[in-house]
Amino acid sequence: MDNLEQKMEKQLIKIAITGPESTGKTTLAEKLSKELGASLVPEYAREFLKGRIPPYTPYDLEQIAEGQKEIEHKESEASNGLLIADTEMTVLKIWSEHAFGYCLPTIDTFWKKQQYDLYLLMNIDIPWEPDPLREHPHLRNHLFARFKKYLNEMQVQHVVISGGENQRTEQAREAILNFLTQG
Repeated sequence: MDNLEQKMEKQLIKIAITGPESTGKTTLAEKLSKELGASLVPEYAREFLKGRIPPYTPYDLEQIAEGQKEIEHKESEASNGLLIADTEMTVLKIWSEHAFGYCLPTIDTFWKKQQYDLYLLMNIDIPWEPDPLREHPHLRNHLFARFKKYLNEMQVQHVVISGGENQRTEQAREAILNFLTQG
């Protein structure tokens, strides 16, 4: 049995795709989960907010965090050893801080306790695509810097993913395979 098979047999490998709005997180998560045969944790916020009229409240963000955590738990239990999350608590932490000026305690607790093996941070080098649930096309540089800051603060393994869709997919696949095959 090779090193990759041993690693996947021993534990659940969790990959988080994170970053500002409109950076291709969902597209990449869906593509990688299919290519790699991984379980997919979709973004709960999109489902929660669908059809709602803004503004959202701190309580809404807490519900989104709890829903995201619940979906991840279910997918983790059903996983064959590899899990790809379309989002994670850093997104909600930054969203909470930006929207309300502070991080809600529930989200901060979830953020501190989350454990992913590898984070793929999506760069802002692709065009903004309007969507009724997206809010801040003018803050992309600022938000990207905050993601980098928090990932560095957490001292987690992360890779910045850049370029067009095909380049992003290749970079992400390579980052995951490098992680899985390292000693």
